[in-house]
Amino acid sequence: MPTITQPYQTLLHTCEDGVATITLNRPAQRNALDMVMREELAHAVDAIRRDREVRVVILGGAGGAFCAGGDIGTMDADPSAEHARERMVRLLFTVEALITLDRPVIAKVDGAAYGAGLGLALTADLVLATPRARFCLSFLRLGAIPDCGTLYTLPRIVGLQRAKELAYSAREFNAEEARDMGIVLDILPPERIDAHARQIALAMAGLPAGALSTTKRGLNASLNSDLHTMMELEASGQGVARSSPYHREAVGRFLAKQATRYQWPRS
Repeated sequence: MPTITQPYQTLLHTCEDGVATITLNRPAQRNALDMVMREELAHAVDAIRRDREVRVVILGGAGGAFCAGGDIGTMDADPSAEHARERMVRLLFTVEALITLDRPVIAKVDGAAYGAGLGLALTADLVLATPRARFCLSFLRLGAIPDCGTLYTLPRIVGLQRAKELAYSAREFNAEEARDMGIVLDILPPERIDAHARQIALAMAGLPAGALSTTKRGLNASLNSDLHTMMELEASGQGVARSSPYHREAVGRFLAKQATRYQWPRS
């Protein structure tokens, strides 16, 4: 296991105004996930989970690519099933940590999001893309199975039959098709995507952390839960949320016919 030091070798990690930004930074390899990047990504995500000053996370890639998937050149050191499983389990801990993070994650996809790169994008609550974005569930081309959480996330976003088609065909699809399927929220020019992602992040960073995290946990749980459980979550969560100073101020502004403090940025 590589020793983790900062600054990272394969990532750029910054935090400002409650917004943490993780940028995959192996542009010559289209940000493919080698073992160093996997361990550094795990380290960065764990640091974010423990830092309560972080309110929103932005995940992107450097050099005109998001992530081309796993680094194929590093996969043959030990071909045993045991080694392959251990390699995968460590990455899946990071994937699960991103999906279950109690703060919003925004992915910015410019260029390739292939294989595990698509899986990383799907860990986000919101995915923004440029017209240059290209997506592909490419695993079967190499005789591998979909990973990086895609067997869980993709059917929930696009539906079971479409997820099967994308997995079986291993075909590439563009940003517009990804938006039509619900994978991508908005398509923005490359020169605007960074600013727009930050505008969204800063807007959400100003929301009360408890209400925002409860909303995310509830939505994530809804597809695996029942009506009664979700009603109980809403009741208990609302009790806490409505006791906050933010709620009292927002109600006061509403009654005084003043504009709400929270405004969602236009794309």
